[in-house]
Amino acid sequence: MNKIGFIGTGVMGTGIINNLLKHGNPVVVHNRTKAHAQAVLDNGAQWADSPAALTQQADVIFTMVGFPQDVEQVYFGDDGILANATTGQYLVDMTTSKPSLAQQINAVGAKRGVHVLDAPVSGGDIGAKNGTLTVMVGGDAADLNHLRSLFDQFSKTVSYYGPAGSGQHAKMANQTMIAGTMTGLTEALVYAKAAHLDLKQVITTLQGGAAENFSLGSYGPRILKGDYTPGFFAKHFLKDLRIALDEADAMGLNLPATSEAKRLYGELVDDRGLGNDGTQALIKLWWH
Repeated sequence: MNKIGFIGTGVMGTGIINNLLKHGNPVVVHNRTKAHAQAVLDNGAQWADSPAALTQQADVIFTMVGFPQDVEQVYFGDDGILANATTGQYLVDMTTSKPSLAQQINAVGAKRGVHVLDAPVSGGDIGAKNGTLTVMVGGDAADLNHLRSLFDQFSKTVSYYGPAGSGQHAKMANQTMIAGTMTGLTEALVYAKAAHLDLKQVITTLQGGAAENFSLGSYGPRILKGDYTPGFFAKHFLKDLRIALDEADAMGLNLPATSEAKRLYGELVDDRGLGNDGTQALIKLWWH
C-alpha cells in the first residue's frame, strides 16, 4: 500500500484526508499551522514538520493550499517538495491555481523523474466530507490511471482534460460558472425579500424547477440561518476569479459577467474585510 502525503489541512483538505483514512491508507500530513491539522491527526494521520520531511516518507503526495504563491513555496522552496522528491514519486496539486504554474511544476518534476498531475476539484466542503468531489485532471493520462483508485476514494467524477495545466483550465471554466450561480443566488434572495416572499419557500420552489443549482441548494439555506461559515472561502474564490480573468485576457476573451462577479467579491473581500467568510457572504453587500 502506498503511503500518502497530504499538504494542506483546510476545510477541503480535511475532508479528503478523512476519506483516505477511512479507506485504510496510511497518511502523513503537513500544514503551516499544526493546530489546524488536529482533526485529521485525531483520526489517525501522522504529522511531518515540513514539506521536505513529508516528501521523504511518502509515495504519493497531494497538495491543497490557498494561493498560487503558496503552491510555489511548497513545491519550489528550499524545504519544498521538488528539492526532496525522488524518482517514481507521484505529485498531485489539487489547489486551484494558475495553469502556467501547473506546467512549470510538471516540467521540473519530469526532470527529476517524478509524475505530476494538476487536479483541482469542485464540490465544496460537503463534497469533500462525503467523498463526492468532481476532479479535473491535467498531466499524463497514464499517471491518472495509476492513481485513479485513490481519486475514487474521495470523488464521484474524475475527468481527464489533457496535458499539464488542462485541469486548471477546466477549473477556471467551473469557477466562471459558479460566479454566475452565486450572483444569481444572491440577487434572487435580495429580490424575493424585497417582494416580501417566504424565502425558504422560494428556495424550495426554485430548486424544483429550471433554476436548480448547487449554489442555491447548498448556500441558500445557510444564508437564511445567518451561517457564513466557509464551505469555500470568499478570498479564495476571488483569487480564482482573478486567475480566470487573467487567462481569459491571455486568450483574447471578454467575460463581462465574470468581471462583475470579481468586482463584487473584491468589494466583499478587499473593502469589507470579509475574505474569511464563505462565498455565500456575498449577500452581505445588500443585507446587513
